[in-house]
Amino acid sequence: MENQSAGRLVLVIFPLQGHTTPMLQLGNVLHSKGFAITIAHTRFNPPNPSNHPHFSFLLLPDTLPYSETSATPSIYDVGNINRDCHAPLQEFLELQKQTADSDQVVGIIYDALMYFAATVADHIKIPRLVLMTSSASFDQTFVTIPRLLAQGSFPFEDSKLHDPVPQLNPLRFKDLPVPKENMVETLQFLDTASKLKSFSAIILNTIDCLEESSLFQLQEHYKVPVFRIGPLSKLAPALSTSFIKEETSCIAWLNDQAAKSVLYVSRGSLAVSDEKELAETFWGLANSGQPFLWVVRPGSVSGSEWTEVLPRDFKEIIGERGLIVKWAPQKEILAHSAVGGFWSHCGWNSTMESLSEGVPMICSPQFLDQKVTARYLTYVWEVGLELDDVLDRQNIERSIRRLMTGREGNEMRQRAIKLKQMINVSILKGGSSFNSLNDLTEFILTENLPPNKSSSESKLGDNF
Repeated sequence: MENQSAGRLVLVIFPLQGHTTPMLQLGNVLHSKGFAITIAHTRFNPPNPSNHPHFSFLLLPDTLPYSETSATPSIYDVGNINRDCHAPLQEFLELQKQTADSDQVVGIIYDALMYFAATVADHIKIPRLVLMTSSASFDQTFVTIPRLLAQGSFPFEDSKLHDPVPQLNPLRFKDLPVPKENMVETLQFLDTASKLKSFSAIILNTIDCLEESSLFQLQEHYKVPVFRIGPLSKLAPALSTSFIKEETSCIAWLNDQAAKSVLYVSRGSLAVSDEKELAETFWGLANSGQPFLWVVRPGSVSGSEWTEVLPRDFKEIIGERGLIVKWAPQKEILAHSAVGGFWSHCGWNSTMESLSEGVPMICSPQFLDQKVTARYLTYVWEVGLELDDVLDRQNIERSIRRLMTGREGNEMRQRAIKLKQMINVSILKGGSSFNSLNDLTEFILTENLPPNKSSSESKLGDNF
């Protein structure tokens, strides 16, 4: 089937790596189902068109300071981004209404943080679907926290940090995506977000076998279809979505390592540490005796450009047993036979990529959804070790040995492999993610049917 026969979808991305990657992956998956794709993006962190020649791109100008600097937009910028991008998107869609029928926009899929797109879609009278880029379990907290706030559960005292949260089993108060340093502002944002129900359907990068209960609760709360089509990293073509250049030379180093011997260490695209944490991490890795591939993102260490604070002879200390890079092709690394563990910040994309390859994890979350995901990894799915909040070399060394060489780690690895097998089944024909993707395609087409056309006439061929 030709791409144009299904119409055009406009995908509106939020300019952070963890949000852009799944949206671009979703665009590739839907392009394979016959849709033309337009990617709407801000000035900051624009996707590279050369990596996606089959997409068209729409710039949504914004006026925030980070557009001209290297600073990162924060939760406080979300409202202004939505304000600035509203008019440009609406103007584009109004012009698109005048195009040929085969290239008509048949729907908007927007990141949950770019909620202005729902208002624009309503104005143009086209379906609006929201992509929630975190887990269903995290999204369920958006529904529940306002209730807890109304019941007086916030702010909570330190003595309650390890207490279970009512209505959010298995989460503890310490796992909630509410930082104590700006709790009031975050709760206000969560309260606003919980009221934004102006969408036709929800799309999630997840799998039934991981989050059946949370998916059911989201469906019950929002009363709209919930399409779970994960893992997008497995469904989409292997095209680069990274903002940072990847050092692919590390694959050659991995090729020389023993099977399941290497610990891959990466704390994502946003996490920041101080010089002491970097030094403690280094000595924990060095003292563990385990081979490691460590990503230290430039600018991720306060007061340092890269690894200047490490001992001058750090290369001699670790020898050929360790490799430090600035950024890495994570999907390829996690799929490599030499990798036996992943020390992660527990971002949802990283988690899905790790579980898809049967790699157990050391969990070191920092904020928001990472804390929720870490709790599920360690307590529910039992494929992760929780690293204490304070990073010291002894604790790090002990955790690495537990995961990579201990009985406990081997049991986690076996559970992770079983999850990998279940995930593989979900994306095959007849699997839950396969079927949900077909349902999503049918939903978009059916939402745009004229009154005299039956849904059976709109069905796409099975070309996934």
